[in-house]
Amino acid sequence: MVLRFLLPMFSLLSCAIFGQSSILFRNARVFDGDTFHEGWNVLVKGDRIEYAGAKVPGEDADQSFDLSGYTLLPGLIEGHSHLFLHPYNETPWNDQVLKESFAERTVRAVNHARETLLAGFTTVRDLGTEGGDYLDVGLRESIEKGLTPGPRMLVAGRAIVATGSYGPKGFAPHVEVPLGAETADGADLIRVVRDQIGHGVDLIKVYADYRWGPEGEARPTFSLDELKLIVETAASSGRPVVAHAGTVEGMHRAILAGVKTIEHGDEADEGIFDLMRKYDVALCPTLAAGDAILQYRGWQKGIDPDPSRIVQKKKSFALALEKGVKICAGGDVGVFSHGDNVRELEMMVEYGMKPTDVLRAATSVNASVFGLSQVGHISEGALADILVVSGNPEENISKLRSISMVMKSGVLYLNQLSH
Repeated sequence: MVLRFLLPMFSLLSCAIFGQSSILFRNARVFDGDTFHEGWNVLVKGDRIEYAGAKVPGEDADQSFDLSGYTLLPGLIEGHSHLFLHPYNETPWNDQVLKESFAERTVRAVNHARETLLAGFTTVRDLGTEGGDYLDVGLRESIEKGLTPGPRMLVAGRAIVATGSYGPKGFAPHVEVPLGAETADGADLIRVVRDQIGHGVDLIKVYADYRWGPEGEARPTFSLDELKLIVETAASSGRPVVAHAGTVEGMHRAILAGVKTIEHGDEADEGIFDLMRKYDVALCPTLAAGDAILQYRGWQKGIDPDPSRIVQKKKSFALALEKGVKICAGGDVGVFSHGDNVRELEMMVEYGMKPTDVLRAATSVNASVFGLSQVGHISEGALADILVVSGNPEENISKLRSISMVMKSGVLYLNQLSH
């Protein structure tokens, strides 16, 4: 493991001393973010892709790799992550928020960032620190400064929740506990959104519904007007809003308010998916999170019948595919282990999505939805975020686990190939 991280530092040092380094990948099966190409060559110079195509570049490269039998694709993009959480079967969510120090949570997040990068995910959208204030902003900046290896991050800081709706819960009325998000209501939402922007977030996350009904069931939280306030305030700074939403009414209000993505979307029906297409709102289904939670509760997948929650999820995801809704790839990582991000992509295939469409979702589609023009594709001028795997993930999506090389911005963070 140590050698893996000496290599990026050496690469950066050699670039500083000798100028831009270049790497040529030859004879590769290349997925460019949209289509597969056989026998392509990809030339990387500095932090950019200099050439991608069937011809052999005329200039000599400092390093060259023959990728016959391998697939080269853009660095994957994780659409829904929580780097400051770890699996709930290790430590319950309440205890993570209430008992783990900021120091511990940051150390864990640094490790999670490294594991995510080495799994081939060179960009993540991190949707809330869950009680960790703006630690994600600091982690993003530390990675950008080269202090620790990790993916490039889009961060949400403190998600916004309606007063009384969010946890931790289960305490006596006189006990005040820190929440996993920031509360705001009515006109005060403008101040809170602006304050979060001032702290350096890249996007705003709002809980459009939550489990606060009379029987603990999910119900909408904010009114349509409140959600519009959030979206309009964020939009004035050029930032999108994403909505945690699983109820039909919660999704309906969030879509009409102008959010960019719906996270989870468990109860979405035909009418909701029609509305999402009309307003160009993408779905981030987080299939792996519910699957993991139910297994933590005792469900033996593949042995026991599917719980009703899984049956509903399969039904809604199949309907989203049928209706042509734009699908992002994001697993709610943190609920399950960081570095196991491919689990979501495998489940997308398991639930009926074609492998090539899943690869598009995890590269070019996520890049487009998240406003990232320089990543998610293999093309001249793009940032050199590159993943090399053995075999063909179009035939078997799990080949994404057979990682041979990970490059971010032209720097090799993992290399198991010989020249």
